[in-house]
Amino acid sequence: MRFLLRITFWLGLVLVLLPRDKTPDSEKLPQIGAADAVQAATAAVSDMTQFCKRQPAACEVGGQAATIIGQRAQDGARKIYQIINDKKEQISNDKNEKNDKNDKKAPDHTGSIAMAGEGDAASSEAPRDTLSQDDLALEWRGPQPAN
Repeated sequence: MRFLLRITFWLGLVLVLLPRDKTPDSEKLPQIGAADAVQAATAAVSDMTQFCKRQPAACEVGGQAATIIGQRAQDGARKIYQIINDKKEQISNDKNEKNDKNDKKAPDHTGSIAMAGEGDAASSEAPRDTLSQDDLALEWRGPQPAN
């Protein structure tokens, strides 16, 4: 319980001491230096340690309440952890299923060229002998050697 109180106190102190933007409302607030804040924090912690000696019944009830709150916090953290892990497993399973589907699906094509087995038989075969007689009459010449 003391650990939680100390953490809460010091975290609050850090948040109070963080620099902030200047606003018209901030000029109206009293100005406290860091040394004054540390001195006040030390006095508050010292007073809290003496509280259980002055009020043992209140300290006992407070300790039980802190135990219950701590247990609820652990249960809540456990639930959040389980939700995160379940979501993580679900995402992993979805990726695996997607990869399996991608492996099994047909390859993509644009449709501009018919795939084998699509369309009629005449259009699926590449035409042969498409050169004209003028094209066939020309004599082939290879590349000219450089001089």
